[in-house]
Amino acid sequence: MSDPQRPYTTLSRRYLWQSRWYNVRQDHLRSRSGGELTYTVIEKPPAVWVVPVTADGELVLIDQYRYTVDAWCLEVPAGNIEPELDAPGMAARELREEIGGTAQQLIAVAEFYSMNGIGDEVAQVFLALGVTLGEPQHEPTEHIRLRLVPVEEGLALARGGAIQDGISALAILLCEPVLRQHLQERAP
Repeated sequence: MSDPQRPYTTLSRRYLWQSRWYNVRQDHLRSRSGGELTYTVIEKPPAVWVVPVTADGELVLIDQYRYTVDAWCLEVPAGNIEPELDAPGMAARELREEIGGTAQQLIAVAEFYSMNGIGDEVAQVFLALGVTLGEPQHEPTEHIRLRLVPVEEGLALARGGAIQDGISALAILLCEPVLRQHLQERAP
């Protein structure tokens, strides 16, 4: 049985770096046993990951260049939730910006911590059904190519490791039960 009491007392807190996208915070802590330690935390706003599926049953992936790993990575549209929007509103905006998409239906699928060992980001996963594609509105730092694949192929890419962005792969797999039910209801 775990003790619900917090094991640490925060003695001080300072920011090492702050930006529009995330902050790096350093906390000086005291443990229950009396020892002191420093813990560094990445503060990040909650974010959405959107798994878009067209009316024709194709999964819309993005192949995005990521400078941090110097590679093109298969992903689903995603982004930090802006203060003026709620999670569904941000999911709809990311669809418009990254793939030029609008969805007939947006379903909240899951919520989890994306990096709880080093940060506080909460990931919210949405399934977007009946997506119609239009002209994307990429930010200057976004280098994105669309890749449409049948749903089964997209699931196989997520399971097989071809989608190396972990949260995108997990988002696709978390959407699988709802997606299969939707596809089954549409089958003749």
